[in-house]
Amino acid sequence: MRTLDNIALLLVVIGAINWGLIGFFRFDLVAALFGNLSTFSRIVYALVGIAGLYAISFFGRDRREIEE
Repeated sequence: MRTLDNIALLLVVIGAINWGLIGFFRFDLVAALFGNLSTFSRIVYALVGIAGLYAISFFGRDRREIEE
């Protein structure tokens, strides 16, 4: 389960960086790398969204469980 948590956290960070770039510079890194709403960029957006939804579960977890 820890590996899935790390992958989800990485995708959430990628999404946060991309949104920061959009907000500050009007630059969409995912679209620049993979094309504007190409199939691959849509997959990246979908994975980031799913990871964000999964990351909501981090709030409800016992901190001692995560540290072990």
